[in-house]
Amino acid sequence: MHQTSTCPNPLKPRPSFFTTYVGWIPLLAILCLALVPLNAQERNVVHRVPPTYPPIARQMGITGVVVVMATVDASGKVIKADSTSGNKLLATSAIEAVKQWKFATGDGTQTFAVSVNFEKN
Repeated sequence: MHQTSTCPNPLKPRPSFFTTYVGWIPLLAILCLALVPLNAQERNVVHRVPPTYPPIARQMGITGVVVVMATVDASGKVIKADSTSGNKLLATSAIEAVKQWKFATGDGTQTFAVSVNFEKN
């Protein structure tokens, strides 16, 4: 009589807990909710300062979008800004520009993701 082996195939990776039982969509939804405060409100930019295009980036033909996380106080002043994505040669200029922006007044301190676009003219 021939017996069949029940050993798992060593070449086939075993699925993880999340991909098998939970899936990625609920996990991503939970992560997104953790990043957005429940009482978040939209605040308009009242005064926007354009970024200075770094000369080396212009010479190299570097373009793109830098995403900056701006923390804004109740009066609308940007009290903190950090880049989260985009070209590092453009990020410093984007951060310095966003630090000069003025937002509409609101309730307390809030953090917003803003995009700064660099295009060759």
